[in-house]
Amino acid sequence: MNTILLGLYVKFENLVSREEGQDLVEYALVVALIALGAVASMKGLAHAVSTEFSTITVTFTSNV
Repeated sequence: MNTILLGLYVKFENLVSREEGQDLVEYALVVALIALGAVASMKGLAHAVSTEFSTITVTFTSNV
């Protein structure tokens, strides 16, 4: 029983000490941050575009 527990402990320590997966996590966090910024900026951009189209519509309607 002690041998099995020691083997599991060694495998767990090996998994914790490995750094191979950290790059993937860092890239995923950067991509998530960029996506969040893009979504946040799209709301403001969509409102600005909508306002401009409304202005164009009013201009065309009043001149026709």
